[in-house]
Amino acid sequence: MHRAIPHGDTRAWGGAQGLAYGGCQVHDEGDLVRRATQGDQQAFAQLYEAHFDRIYRYVSLKIGDKAEAEDMTQQVFVNALHSISSFKWQGKPFTAWLFRIAHNQVVDYLRRKKKQPATLLNESLPNGDSNPQAIVELSLDIERLSRATRRLTEAQREVISLRFAGGLSIIEVARIMGKSQGAIKALQHSAIVALRKVLLVRDNEKVETLS
Repeated sequence: MHRAIPHGDTRAWGGAQGLAYGGCQVHDEGDLVRRATQGDQQAFAQLYEAHFDRIYRYVSLKIGDKAEAEDMTQQVFVNALHSISSFKWQGKPFTAWLFRIAHNQVVDYLRRKKKQPATLLNESLPNGDSNPQAIVELSLDIERLSRATRRLTEAQREVISLRFAGGLSIIEVARIMGKSQGAIKALQHSAIVALRKVLLVRDNEKVETLS
């Protein structure tokens, strides 16, 4: 997947080097954010490389369109670049700020498409606080998950999207959504149960159709 680092003027962005995050190495995110707020383009480029994949997965699962998700993710970082100078630490991680920008963009996109702002998210995690990446074992594609998760509540979809697509921990999701860790775990569990029921019904319907 091609990823062009966004820029705010005609100067070229440098490559990112250096804390392991989303496939990219970033030494000290706090320092990078501080430098980026002061106009350091190299620092923003590193933040971009560190977080692009997780923002892309989040957006892609939300809207169910991979091509559109890539363009939207680029725009998320363009918006972040334009606003980074005014970023302030408010007890939440930098990722929470990025996901809020992505969430708002998804809502705007769905409104333009005359769909519910809540979105069609994707998800399906094993039990409890398990690693979200284990979902890959279910071999469920984005389109199928998007259809299935329309049965979930908005809160359930947001929790699962942040956990699976965004790869965030229970603690991080709780901070972003302003809920307790217990509430996030409960939402995740109820969402997984509901998804499994929907997917099981649809699989059975396919079998009956083919038989």
